[in-house]
Amino acid sequence: MKTVLSTITAYREERGWTEYQLAERSGLPQTTISSWYCKNVVPTIPSLEKICTAFDITLSQLFSYGDEPVLLTESQQELLKRWAGLSSEQQALIFSLIDHMK
Repeated sequence: MKTVLSTITAYREERGWTEYQLAERSGLPQTTISSWYCKNVVPTIPSLEKICTAFDITLSQLFSYGDEPVLLTESQQELLKRWAGLSSEQQALIFSLIDHMK
């Protein structure tokens, strides 16, 4: 299964960058990037946006499979924007709500 961290690693290795070089180019602290891997944590949307800027790709490209770009609807884009502003507790509540709707 392809994960966000494995995708970031693949993009970084394609460019021959170290974690330190990715940190410099993205403006994120190297300790933040390293902690994602140590703790197996998915980066926040704002952090992913900085990573994508460093790689000169879009968020949809980061999450796509293969070379096909992923196109998000307006409502999906709005959902992602709102999601980024939620605390981790609020995000957990949303997941709980979605689970109850199944």
